[in-house]
Amino acid sequence: MKILLKTASYLFHPIWMPIAGTLIYFLVTPRFFPLDIVKAKVLAIAIMTIFIPVVYFFMLKTLGKVSDHLMKEIRERKWPLLFYAGLIFIILKYVLNSFDYPELYYFFLGIMVSTLLGLLLLFAGIKASLHMTGLGGITLFVIFLSLHFDLNLIYTVSFLVAITGLTASSRLHFNAHSMKELALGFVVGLLPQVVAAFFWL
Repeated sequence: MKILLKTASYLFHPIWMPIAGTLIYFLVTPRFFPLDIVKAKVLAIAIMTIFIPVVYFFMLKTLGKVSDHLMKEIRERKWPLLFYAGLIFIILKYVLNSFDYPELYYFFLGIMVSTLLGLLLLFAGIKASLHMTGLGGITLFVIFLSLHFDLNLIYTVSFLVAITGLTASSRLHFNAHSMKELALGFVVGLLPQVVAAFFWL
C-alpha cells in the first residue's frame, strides 16, 4: 500500500495535468482537427508544461533553491509557480486561441488563474496542495466537456475521482499536506474552471 501511495504522488503530479487535459480534449472532441495540427499543439504544450519546467526545476535544485520535486517549503514554491504561470500565458498567447479551441483555451486560462491564486496564498503564508489543484481542475474540465459535447465520460470521470482520493491519501500519509491544505488546493483548482466555463460551456 505504501508503494501505491508513493507512486500516486509521482504519477498524478500536477505537472502532468495540462497535457492530460489536452490529450483528453483532442480524443473526445467531435470537432475535426488535422492530425498535424493536433500533433503540433500537443508537442508545444508538452514542451511548455513539462520539459521546460523540469529543466527549470533542476536549475533551481542546482542553485540550492529547492530541495526536491515536492517543494514542501513555502519559499521553494514561489518562483516555480510564477515561472509556470508565465509559461501558461505563453501558451494562451501563441499556441491556443479562443476561437478555434475555446474549451482548451479556457481550460488553460483556468490553470493560469489557479497557479496565480496558489502563488498569492504562498505570499499570505498558506500552502495549498498543488496535486489537488491539478486534479480538481482536470476533473471538472472533463465533466464540463461531457456536458458540452453530450458525451458519456462516466468512466473517465470515475477514474479521475478515484485517483484524486488516492493522491489525497498519499499526501496525507507522507505528511506532505494537512486536510485543510488538500481541501484548499482542490477549491483553487475548481473555482477558476467554473468561472472559465461561463465563456465556453
